[in-house]
Amino acid sequence: MISFVLGVEDLADTRFALSPLSETVLSLRVLREPGLSAVHLPWRRSVLGRLGALDTGLLMSLVAQRRTLPDFLTPRPTAFSPSFEEELALVRAAPADLVRRDLAAAHAPDPLPEALLDAAGADDARVLGLRDAVCDLLQRYWEIAVEPMWPQMRLLLEADMTYRARQLAVGGARLLFAGMHPNLRWQEGVLHIGQMISRHQVCASGRGLLLVPSVFAHKPAPPVSPEEPPTLLYPSRGVATLWARAPAVAAPALVALLGAPRARLLGLLEEPLPTVEIARRFGVTPSAVSQHLRVLHATGLVSRARDGRQVLYRRSPLGDQLTGPRTDHAPRAPAPGA
Repeated sequence: MISFVLGVEDLADTRFALSPLSETVLSLRVLREPGLSAVHLPWRRSVLGRLGALDTGLLMSLVAQRRTLPDFLTPRPTAFSPSFEEELALVRAAPADLVRRDLAAAHAPDPLPEALLDAAGADDARVLGLRDAVCDLLQRYWEIAVEPMWPQMRLLLEADMTYRARQLAVGGARLLFAGMHPNLRWQEGVLHIGQMISRHQVCASGRGLLLVPSVFAHKPAPPVSPEEPPTLLYPSRGVATLWARAPAVAAPALVALLGAPRARLLGLLEEPLPTVEIARRFGVTPSAVSQHLRVLHATGLVSRARDGRQVLYRRSPLGDQLTGPRTDHAPRAPAPGA
């Protein structure tokens, strides 16, 4: 078990951030172990065919047998939403001693795999050469495997942060962590992270707690080293919907009546959804969705209700009557705003 001891000031400095680099590194586990998360199999299948001549052997060697990853590859974000290149620049500046320490700690008690043996010796130049080779590979891997989906991923992660921030505002730290993951337990100023291989306690000591929602994390992932400041990557809500395609329009007649974007939107709203989540599922901007929602609401086809800072939209009884039963053979309409 790993524990974070958080004082009053640390709780006051609890904040959220996004990390495209952490997502890229964590996705390597899913790529190596398809059974780790069935939710990501559509993504994995689409990526495998595009990796080409990329040295996946070196990339896969970064994932230890116990699925841990070197801390220097997932530096603590220094801003709310750093770019991938900004985060990778921090990795490129990592000193040899840090690279050597984190690779050994991630793979312990197993020896380093052959592809990483340059980090086992005392020659700093070879360690830094390995670091740079890994960074070059991660840059290309990001461009192929993660960057094309990052806009949709970011919308999902931002929706999760909005929800978590409301939980914190309503019920404090106890409510925030209670619904985040079963492995997390908040008790008397200490956040306990269960089911961890490492066993240590970290005192925040005024450094605060940084929470980073993740698409590819299958459980809470704190740093391996106790020397790192309190940072927690945790599984985001709604990941199961990320790779799912938006539903098809129920019938051509509905398209003729409302237009394809609004008909498809109406077909989606069987459940209450906020604008940002609808936009994410359709791969368009929230403003494009809002225009169609205003029309559908004005005509009585959708209802809306406020939930904290969010407005949730759902198909009204009139909308239900209009959509009718779905058919699997219906043509797929363009996304709202198309």
